[in-house]
Formats: sequence, C-alpha cells, structure tokens
Amino acid sequence: MRRFLKIVFFYIPLYFVLFSLLVTLIYKWVPVCYTPLMLWRACEFRNDPAFETHKKWVPLREISPELPLAVVASEDNLFLEHSGFDFRQIRQALEEAEDGHRLRGASTISQQTAKNVFLWSGRSWVRKGLEAYFTVLIELIWGKERIMEVYLNVVEMGKGIYGAEAAAEQMFGITAKQLDRHRSALIAASLPNPLVRRANAPTSYMKRRAAHIEWLMERVEWHTNGSKE
Repeated sequence: MRRFLKIVFFYIPLYFVLFSLLVTLIYKWVPVCYTPLMLWRACEFRNDPAFETHKKWVPLREISPELPLAVVASEDNLFLEHSGFDFRQIRQALEEAEDGHRLRGASTISQQTAKNVFLWSGRSWVRKGLEAYFTVLIELIWGKERIMEVYLNVVEMGKGIYGAEAAAEQMFGITAKQLDRHRSALIAASLPNPLVRRANAPTSYMKRRAAHIEWLMERVEWHTNGSKE
C-alpha cells in the first residue's frame, strides 16, 4: 500500500512535471504541428466530406504586425503587462456572475495558448488547474513574443482553419504578411466563435466589432524585438 501511495503521490506527479517541462522547452523552438483541438475537430467533422484541415506554420516575422495588435486589442489589452493572468478581468467576471449575469471567460492570450497547445476543451476544475500550470510554464520559458507566435499559428480561425497563414490564404487569398488592419480586425472579431463568425463574410455585428477593435488598436501596444509597432 505504501508503495502504491508513493507511486500515486510522488512518482506520477514528478514524471508529469519533468515531461511537461521537456515538452514546453521543445516548443520554445520547435513549431507546434498538431493540437488536441485539431484532433477533436477532425473527429467531430469526420462524416463531413468537405471538411479539411488547413494549417501552415509561419514565424512571427512573416505575419503582419497588424494581426497581433488586433488580437491584443480584442482579446487581452494587458498582454504585455501581465504575467499570464489578468486578475482584474477575472474579478470583474466573478462580480458580474454574482449579479446574475452569465459567467464569461476572462482568459488571457497566454491562457488560451496553454489550453490550445496542451489541453482539451472543457470547464472542469482539473482542466483549469492544468491550464494555470501550463500558463505559468510558457510565461517563464517562452516569453511574450513566442507565446504570440504560437498563438497566431494554432488558434482556430474558421472551420478547419488554424493559424494566421491558413486564415489569410483560405479567407482572403493572401499571405499572413499581407493582412491589413481591417482584415486583421475582422479575424480578431471572429475569434470568440470562429465556427459561426466568418471573417470573410462578416455580419453587421462583426463589422461593428471590427470597427471597435480598429479603434482599440490605436490605444494598445504590441511590439517585437524590442521595437513598438
């Protein structure tokens, strides 16, 4: 019994920590080729003959700086300032829930990246705990620029479309490098629900949301290699 408890409470957690550290270190330099969400979608749409997975990894320098600026403006205004968690937004979401509103997400780009790369979708406390753990790891090991690079290469941007390059090609017939401010804002506006909201066929709501994101883009910061864009 003591041996069993030692395995459960010591060796398994130890091996998990060592393995997660190794994988996180590898992904600091190696492109993330596949994610749990991509596998889930492939299974979800396995009976749809028209479904295809479109994904092409490109370095951050090959993505228009308008797109990271747009997702910071839309998803995470304090991305450059926080250490992975926006506690102000978390507190505000909890206060809104206490007032009877539906509990909304308050995930940062770092948290979304950790979830997309390492975890499954869901709202369980176990998954949220692991999300927090991996968020701390990528903040410490990757840094902001790498987090943004990974995020923009793996985030779901449409049905079977993952990452900036695939989105630019499939939706607009251009490369990610050629995305202008308006198209970047439309992509950012679609991210909360990219299976329903299509950046290349925006609804009136999406157009208003994109216009607001463009306004916010004038007021937030994003920079790479130490230079502000």
